[in-house]
Amino acid sequence: MDFLAALWAPILLSAVLVFVVSSIMHMALKYHANDIKKIPDQDAVQSALRPFKIPPGDYFLPRTDSMKDMKSPEYIEKLNKGPVIVLTVLKNGPFTMGKSLAQWFLYGLVISLFSAYIASHAVTYGPDQYLSAFRIVGAAAFMGYAFALAQSSIWYGRNWWTNIKLMIDGLVYALVTAGTFGWLWPKM
Repeated sequence: MDFLAALWAPILLSAVLVFVVSSIMHMALKYHANDIKKIPDQDAVQSALRPFKIPPGDYFLPRTDSMKDMKSPEYIEKLNKGPVIVLTVLKNGPFTMGKSLAQWFLYGLVISLFSAYIASHAVTYGPDQYLSAFRIVGAAAFMGYAFALAQSSIWYGRNWWTNIKLMIDGLVYALVTAGTFGWLWPKM
């Protein structure tokens, strides 16, 4: 845990800077505006689902109870008939950003913390370590911000283009994190 004493400033500052940069990117650039599409006749679909009182969570439709059932003719017919849906249900009420923003900041802090841990074992403290710290922290932060996004496209059919845009965002966040660590890397 010695790395925390030496690297607390870049850990904290990089999380703050990523939070600010991501906010500016999402408010100003608007290239994520159409990542999630509108369901046709959404009022009718919402009205049709409302009586089921589906609790918040992740769902797959149609879903079986076992791997064996996935080969049954009835299940295959349901798949062919469609629609096949991966669905996330949120709690009812207005969408508030406070909780999500707090979680986003904590996520950035965790990525910076683990990037610091990795870099503290790979880069010596001392002068002229900007590039070494930048490379190691940048690679670690990029993995944290971007790589896991591909899983949702691979397993749940999330649009690849949406995830590629999010991975590009992750590259920007990783560069901000790396630059902060390189700049504030301990000189002794």
